Amino acid sequence: MWLHDRMLKADGFDDAVVGIGHRCGQISLLVYDVEKCVNILMTRDGMTLDEAEEFFEFNVAGGWHGAGTPIWLYPNELKNINLEDY
Repeated sequence: MWLHDRMLKADGFDDAVVGIGHRCGQISLLVYDVEKCVNILMTRDGMTLDEAEEFFEFNVAGGWHGAGTPIWLYPNELKNINLEDY
């Protein structure tokens, strides 16, 4: 069941949405690419890379807004993980 009406959106980051995450028995969630979010902050707000990463982690990804809180995708983190360890 897709429960789109309870998904929460991160204001100002529409261009960073990469899909909808879904797990059986859970509500669907918007999925954002963190690199795209950081690039939006740099372009739109004139932040440096360090400023944008810090702002994003503390003010955007660091907030819990209930079950509809978006998923933050860190695509480059996969290179640091050996899936056989799990």
